[in-house]
Amino acid sequence: MDLFKLFSRNDSSKDIAKERLKLVLIHDRANVSPQFLEMIKGELIKVISDYMEIDERGLEIKLTRTKREIDDSTVPALVANIPIKRMKDNGKI
Repeated sequence: MDLFKLFSRNDSSKDIAKERLKLVLIHDRANVSPQFLEMIKGELIKVISDYMEIDERGLEIKLTRTKREIDDSTVPALVANIPIKRMKDNGKI
C-alpha cells in the first residue's frame, strides 16, 4: 500500500477510494484510534529525545500492514519516520 498513490493524478477515483478504505480498515481492525497514535507519537518523542535531537514537525507515524516471511500472512505494523537533526553526546561507550 503506497500512500503517495493517494495523491497521484494517474489513479482513478476508484483506486484512490480503495487505498483509503484499506487504511481505514487497518486502523479499525487493529482497534487503534487517532488519539492512541498521537499518544504513541508523544511517547516515542520523549524516549528518542534522550538520545538524539529530532525534528518533531517531520515525525510521521502510521499503522499499515506488512507480510510475514514465515507464512506470507499480513500483520499490522507500526511505521515511524523520524527525522534526526543530530545525535546527543551521552557519554559514548
